[in-house]
Amino acid sequence: MVDSVNSSTAGAAATKSLTSSSADIGATQDRFLKLLVTQMKNQDPLNPLDNAQVTSQMAQLSTVTGIDKLNATVQALSSSMMASQSLQAVSMIGHVALTDGDSMELTKGNAYGGVELKDPADKVTVQIADASGGLVRTLHLGAQESGIVDFNWDGMTDSGDTAADGKYTFTAVSELSGKKTDVTTLSYGLVNSVAQSSGGVTVNIGNQGEVGLNAIRKIL
Repeated sequence: MVDSVNSSTAGAAATKSLTSSSADIGATQDRFLKLLVTQMKNQDPLNPLDNAQVTSQMAQLSTVTGIDKLNATVQALSSSMMASQSLQAVSMIGHVALTDGDSMELTKGNAYGGVELKDPADKVTVQIADASGGLVRTLHLGAQESGIVDFNWDGMTDSGDTAADGKYTFTAVSELSGKKTDVTTLSYGLVNSVAQSSGGVTVNIGNQGEVGLNAIRKIL
């Protein structure tokens, strides 16, 4: 199931928002003008309203009205953009995504993960641990260029045994000329569903749970 809003619904919501905002602005203008006319009718003939004061009040109303219209337009654009993102995200369902994370699923002797290197490295090392935190396997990926680097684990442990299928975690270290460099661990997972909330569009990915669109690094 996909918990998302289609574009026509979003468009109707945006139109309704603009209409409601326009009505509020119109009501504000009517109240202001009624107050201004009443003030002018009841002014002291010996001390009439200053033209500059009336002009200033009109300018203030114009400024407030302009800000209200701008806010309504921005809100409508935001709603439309969120609906568009939801529709685009729906196409990810059923695909494998690479996101920020440190977990991997071993299934039938295969598990996949990735790292993202900010700079080139002459040595990248990945350490895989079981659910209790015990070290299971160390992978040496060698020298790598900057960017995303994928790796595969065949399920074999450092002692030569076959690890049981299940969930594992991993860490990574990259070095350049003997100095550690920035590295981010990335996890693979199947996109199950898309959801839209007040916080934006999120995607449900396997063991990663709900993640934002900006956390997705690659779609396969």
